[in-house]
Amino acid sequence: MTEHTNKQFDQDLERIRSQFLQMGGLVEAMIQDGIDALASGDLDLVEKVREREKEVNRLEVEIDERISLILARHQPTAIDLRMMLAVSKMLTDMERSGDEAEKVATVARRVHEGERRYQPVVELRHMANGVLVMLRQALDSFARLDAIQAAAVVRSDKEVDKEWKGALRHLITYMIEDPRTISRSIDLIFIARALERVGDHCKNMAERVIYMVHGADVRHTGVKNTERLARGETEPDAGAE
Repeated sequence: MTEHTNKQFDQDLERIRSQFLQMGGLVEAMIQDGIDALASGDLDLVEKVREREKEVNRLEVEIDERISLILARHQPTAIDLRMMLAVSKMLTDMERSGDEAEKVATVARRVHEGERRYQPVVELRHMANGVLVMLRQALDSFARLDAIQAAAVVRSDKEVDKEWKGALRHLITYMIEDPRTISRSIDLIFIARALERVGDHCKNMAERVIYMVHGADVRHTGVKNTERLARGETEPDAGAE
């Protein structure tokens, strides 16, 4: 490549990084607003979530087009190529996280527009905070190419899964004990499930960061192997989970 081409390539890469982080910031705000809307009944927050979701979708399309142009024009290799491939996959996870955040906001609206005053059967804010931490760490690991932090996100997903299962058990018990709460409890199950799915998407994105840094595909390898490969160790442990 000429010096001019190299400079353009670097600018294009930086634009993709910047836009992806912007997209992540929007999704983070959507999750926060959705949970706040559930807790407070402030339906203006629901509208903010919907507006941000449109911007997330716009960024997904724009970044995807930019990646296609870079691949065609510059034919990147090594870590730059891995970044392009990883971000193209991470875009889907980020956009779907935005979709899940919109589900939370939509259900929050339905809950507060119902005839009965909303009463929290289970507290979902702790679960939401855990998911938000995962998202922030996934974005930070991407920005800094930090495979160790990305591996920590993968491990954190197990805790979110535990909270999802605990909330589900609690809500099922509540519905059995008082069938009048079935409708309200189902709404909360939808929200808890949406948060659990965001956790899954954060885990997927963190795995892609490890791929970017080390070229290692850690999907389905277990948490301990993921942590080992994130440290740059090449020998997997077949019995690790």
